[in-house]
Amino acid sequence: MKQAAVHTELRLRTPRSAALAGILFSVLILISLVLIRISVPQDPLDSGNWLAENSNTVAFALNLVPFAGIAFLWFIAVIRDRLGENEDRFFATVFLGSGLMFLAMLFFSAATAGSLLSLYDASLETPIDPAIYNYSRITVNQIMNVYAVKMAGVFMLTTCTLALRTGIFKRWMALLGIALALLLLLSVGFLYWILLVFPLWVLMISIHILLVNLKGSEGEFPETA
Repeated sequence: MKQAAVHTELRLRTPRSAALAGILFSVLILISLVLIRISVPQDPLDSGNWLAENSNTVAFALNLVPFAGIAFLWFIAVIRDRLGENEDRFFATVFLGSGLMFLAMLFFSAATAGSLLSLYDASLETPIDPAIYNYSRITVNQIMNVYAVKMAGVFMLTTCTLALRTGIFKRWMALLGIALALLLLLSVGFLYWILLVFPLWVLMISIHILLVNLKGSEGEFPETA
C-alpha cells in the first residue's frame, strides 16, 4: 500500500501535468488575444463602432480567459513542485509573485472589458457615455499592454534563470526565453501584438516537457544541455 501511494504521488507529479496545463493555457489565451486584437481597434480612443459588429466575438474571447487563468495557475504550481528542493527562495518568490500579478491583471482587464460589453448590451437604445467607454478602453489598454507585459517578462526571466540553474528544460530555450523576456521588459510604447510572445514561449516549454515525458521520463526532470 505504501509503495502504491508513493507511485501515485510520482504520477501526479509527472511533467505531463505541467505540459498539459501550459499547452491549454497557451492555446486558450492565444485564441482569446488574437480574436480581441482583430476585433478591437488598436486606438483606445476609437469611437466604439466595433461593438455593433464584433461584440459577440469579443465576448467569446473573454469567456476563454477564466479557463486559461486556471490552467496557468496549475502550470505555476506544478513547475514549482517539479523544482522541489532546488527551488531558490529569492527567484521562487519573484517567479510566483510575477505569475500571480500577471494573472490578476489578466482577470481584471477581462472583467473591465466584459463590463463594457454588458453595458453596451443593456443600453442598445441609448449610446454608452463616451467618458465611460474611453475610461474602460484606456484602462484595459494600459494594464494589458504595459503592466501585464512587464509582469510576463519578469515571470519568463525568473523561470529561465531557474532553468539555467536546475536544468528543468534545455539551455537554449532558457537563453531564448531570457532574450524574449528582456524584449517584453524593455519595450517602450504600445506594441499591439507583443503580448503573444508570452503564451508562445509557454507553449514551447510545455511541448518540450511533454516530449521529454513521452520519451519515458518519470520523476525529476533530467538535466538538459
